[in-house]
Amino acid sequence: MDLLLAPPTAAGPVHMGSSYAEVLTALRPWGEPRVMGPTSRRARRLMGDFDGVGYTVFFDAEDRTTAVELWWPGEGRQSTTRVLLDEHDVFTAPADTVLAELRERGCTVDAENPENVLVPGVSLGFTRQTSQEVPRDGQGLPVSFTSVLVAGESYYDFLYAQ
Repeated sequence: MDLLLAPPTAAGPVHMGSSYAEVLTALRPWGEPRVMGPTSRRARRLMGDFDGVGYTVFFDAEDRTTAVELWWPGEGRQSTTRVLLDEHDVFTAPADTVLAELRERGCTVDAENPENVLVPGVSLGFTRQTSQEVPRDGQGLPVSFTSVLVAGESYYDFLYAQ
């Protein structure tokens, strides 16, 4: 199965701005998610996995989707699900290839912290952190991303406010 990322509007069947009930319906084929929160610091979240790909759906105080984060299955685990950004599986394609293509499309890529790369405006966040044994590049970073976050267009604006 292919899970298509369409930033800043959707990650697979989950669309930004969807209601909690709409997300539950969209996730039904993936099984029953765990409900986390709300807490004093966070709005409600849904967590689970589909074919080994972990996910968290984040909601705002009005129970509308603000972001979806997906994680690779982990060392030694296989998944038949590909998480695709354009034609690249973000968990198997080299991270540098994915970022180069985003730059070619005119996106701003903030790689100041190469373990946590942000693409504001499009609202993508990539992580290259793991303690697991994975192929690494010359800087010691995992060759491929270990998680990806897709969010609404202004999700990272607070980081770049002047």
